[in-house]
Amino acid sequence: MLDSIVGVVRKLTEVGLAVVALAVVLQVIFGSNAAFLPGDVVGNVTGIVAALGANGLVGLAAVAVLYSIFKRN
Repeated sequence: MLDSIVGVVRKLTEVGLAVVALAVVLQVIFGSNAAFLPGDVVGNVTGIVAALGANGLVGLAAVAVLYSIFKRN
């Protein structure tokens, strides 16, 4: 049962990452004021990266944790 829950969470995470990647590509193609995109996706991603980078070692540790979560088999 726990394996099926983990599988569902993993698939939802993959779908979420795919949607974010698609939104970034669409915003690059159509610009930040595209009517079908909910806000400034590239700006939000840039803000997250900047916030993690501004925190130095703590930000690096957070990136390492996120990387390990996404690369888990």
